[in-house]
Amino acid sequence: MKRVKTIAFYTIKSDGGLEAEVSNLGAKITKLLVANRQGEVKDIVLGFRTAEEWRTQEPSFNAVMGRCANRIKNAQFALDGQVYHLLANDRGNTLHGGNNGFNTRLWDVEEHDAQHVRLHYRAADGEEGFPGNLDVWVTYTATDDNALSILYEAKTDKPTIINLTNHAYFNLEGEQSPSVREHVLQVLADAYTPLDGTDCPTGEIRPVDGTPMDLRQPTRIGDCIDQPFFVPSRGINHNWVLPDTKGMKKAAVLYADGRTMTVYTTSPALQVYTGNWVERHIGKSGTLYRPLNSICLETQNCPDAIHHPAFPSPILRPREVYEQQTRYQFS
Repeated sequence: MKRVKTIAFYTIKSDGGLEAEVSNLGAKITKLLVANRQGEVKDIVLGFRTAEEWRTQEPSFNAVMGRCANRIKNAQFALDGQVYHLLANDRGNTLHGGNNGFNTRLWDVEEHDAQHVRLHYRAADGEEGFPGNLDVWVTYTATDDNALSILYEAKTDKPTIINLTNHAYFNLEGEQSPSVREHVLQVLADAYTPLDGTDCPTGEIRPVDGTPMDLRQPTRIGDCIDQPFFVPSRGINHNWVLPDTKGMKKAAVLYADGRTMTVYTTSPALQVYTGNWVERHIGKSGTLYRPLNSICLETQNCPDAIHHPAFPSPILRPREVYEQQTRYQFS
């Protein structure tokens, strides 16, 4: 295992032309180069130019979020009769594992070659309030059929909860593009989880039929987010429940500028976020990043699953293995 105590960057490439750069800081995707149908290559993830900017600017950009991604209502949960109190960092709730979640940590690099990089992080028992020493591995692979594959694995020594995702901020027109309003999005889900006033699920699973959450047909993002339904969140920041099938399933398709990105996953849900709260950061090409100039397609469990028995369980116990896989396929 290569224990690196400074921020480092690792390049992987596929024979199909895809190139990605991954950092040990937060296991972030710091660069993703993809060609369009005319052969024009652009970097399609937001980000920064220097290691110092990656450390001090927007911490969630393209990172692995954990130990429990998304929200936990009231910053607490009960497990096996014990109540665990977490840091409230979002309107009384816990968001993305707290202020010092996996996205802020330096990971160890266990393997790196031309096409893959495997990173490891051990979260200590009690870190950010969560129980159990949790070992997490994330493997990025640039596949020859032009996909970026992400494999998440984890083990614990005492009962805990876990929900891992990558928070990549995509713009298929290139990270310097000012908006994703002209992107076309399709979400292949029949149901969603309605939200309360703090963007936590109410516990209901509701069909998308007849609602603005029905994106089963390709839809221009600008047409979607202009509807009153999305105004309270300043855009899309919602969770869809994917079909309950074994193995990989198609979750979403995103299209713009001659690039199609199809998302496949084993995860039970998909959070879509249109960068509604992105601050005024200067990006890697000198572009001023603003709200709605990116979109996140976060494959994960349903938010706040520990409080809702109808959602897939986020509980991981000793001798169990957490495993989820996602592919961002480009064509």
